[in-house]
Amino acid sequence: MDINVVNALTYEDFVKLFGNVIEKCPLISAAIWSHRPFKDLADIEAHITEFIHSLPDSGKEGILRCHPDLAGRDLQSGTLTRESQEEQSQAGMTTLDTAEGLQMYRLNSEYKEHFGFPFVICARLNNKADIVRQLSERLKNDRAAERERAIEEVKKICSLRLRNIVLSDIQTKL
Repeated sequence: MDINVVNALTYEDFVKLFGNVIEKCPLISAAIWSHRPFKDLADIEAHITEFIHSLPDSGKEGILRCHPDLAGRDLQSGTLTRESQEEQSQAGMTTLDTAEGLQMYRLNSEYKEHFGFPFVICARLNNKADIVRQLSERLKNDRAAERERAIEEVKKICSLRLRNIVLSDIQTKL
């Protein structure tokens, strides 16, 4: 997709197309629309990153709270966003056996109790073994360090989702 096509999108179409590059946070794409015209994909990504970094810690944690637990209730009930479903499936989170599922439930619960927001990792860049290992390791972080680490993961997810949208046919997304 040409950047001129992106820049020509109406506000509504832009938010519809880019509204879930940050999980369940269409407000972010709505906020950056006014920065058009964008030079390129990297410019869109830079505006999103700038918006996220401008938020207070509570706002950053709000973004994190929009993410589902990996292999959690939303996956089991079929209520994940299309993007999260694809990402969790690619990482092997949809094929956990009973023991793995119980381990993820326990670790997710411990993590949320410790930090107050769900564990976020770019599932497309990891497999289930990596995810379990990092979840266990990151439980040792302090809240501020983990918040920043999780936001870095959100930015990776966003970058991959943006590329997915821009490299696909725009007409199939609208």
